[in-house]
Amino acid sequence: MKNKETIGVLQFGCAKNLVDLELMLGLLVKNGYSYTLDPYQKDIKTVIVNTCSFILDAEKESVRAIMDMIALKKKVILTGCLVQKYKEKLQELLPEVKNYIGTSSYDKIVEAVESDNYVNISENPVCTYREDVKREQITVGSSSYIKIAEGCYYNCGYCVIPQLRGSYKSRKIEDIVQEAEALAKKGVSEIILIAQDTTSYGLDLYNKPMLSDLLCELNKINELNWIRLMYAYPTNFDEKLMKAINNLDKVVKYIDIPLQHSNIEVLKRMKRPAIDYREFIKKIRKNIKNVSIRTTFIVGYPGETDEEFNDLLEFIKDIKFDKAGVFTYSREKNTYAYSLKPQIKQSIKNKRKKILMEEQKKISFEINKKYIGKEIPCIIEELHNDGTVIARSYKDAPEVDGLVYIKTDEYVTPGDIVNVKITDCTCYDMYGVI
Repeated sequence: MKNKETIGVLQFGCAKNLVDLELMLGLLVKNGYSYTLDPYQKDIKTVIVNTCSFILDAEKESVRAIMDMIALKKKVILTGCLVQKYKEKLQELLPEVKNYIGTSSYDKIVEAVESDNYVNISENPVCTYREDVKREQITVGSSSYIKIAEGCYYNCGYCVIPQLRGSYKSRKIEDIVQEAEALAKKGVSEIILIAQDTTSYGLDLYNKPMLSDLLCELNKINELNWIRLMYAYPTNFDEKLMKAINNLDKVVKYIDIPLQHSNIEVLKRMKRPAIDYREFIKKIRKNIKNVSIRTTFIVGYPGETDEEFNDLLEFIKDIKFDKAGVFTYSREKNTYAYSLKPQIKQSIKNKRKKILMEEQKKISFEINKKYIGKEIPCIIEELHNDGTVIARSYKDAPEVDGLVYIKTDEYVTPGDIVNVKITDCTCYDMYGVI
């Protein structure tokens, strides 16, 4: 096949969005194209900007990149959630961009590259994973994401994702295992399972939650060292799943479970599971030995009172999560929360976020200090010329959590799992020796 042009790429958003881009690049490579992650090069004529629309700040970041590419006279192809969200409006605001692909049409990327004025945006997206496409991984390191499902069953009060991605669609267990085996043979040491909600995996295909069964099958892959679970939703996080995580040796004892709030009344207004999360977290810790729990919260949700915020603050102090992220509520049109009153002033949202993050920093630091003098398993990420080795502990997911900085004379390679004796720490990172 004759070599075609090199396509520039700009990626924004979550790991789920990243997998979509890697599938697009797989289709382009199959059709004779190459790609670069440096679209600013003068000889790059066509650029894919894979956009995010999770919150307002993410939209602004995507738009700045689009304007940069327009200023450089590139042929810009817009893909991702921002395109799906704004459809015709975006085309009116950015007439310089001629080509648009919605979230359920990423498999049309070759047509978009080879055409002008190409628009393919479904009004009612139904995202389907292309099992016949070989992903082009653009992430560097020992880990790789595997998307186990598309879309979402739930309609949380603040979230536009179901409108952008459609209803939940699980992949077959055998297809996920096959992809994991292929990644492992390429040298990937850790796979990270992602979806908008991983704990609902299998409900549509098998009429029951099947995440624990999937983990059992993945655990059989000899070449894999670690399996990590992200984006768990409380509803289907049952004892069967907890026991699978605890008993399977390759599944790291790490849970990412965005709770969003602790106050029952706020959770009801959020259209989230209104349950006692204190008892829920106790159950997880009882069933999964040495588990590390990461979560996220939203502050400033419409109607959040001082008392409700203080309930969340006390919850964080009581539960002592290993890691926690905090978002200020972002008002999104066509969501239940958009018309709720009263809307909270941004200055109050920012203040509440700062209070929570300061408290969480203290908690994370105290937890990290307990590991000083102890050995914990870490995965090697990078080797530096000065002898520093950068790793991650089982307690840390890529990009969102901390790192472990190691000094060693031993020979190690990315992907190795080594025991590291911790010698020092900050609230985010740790330091140690092999």
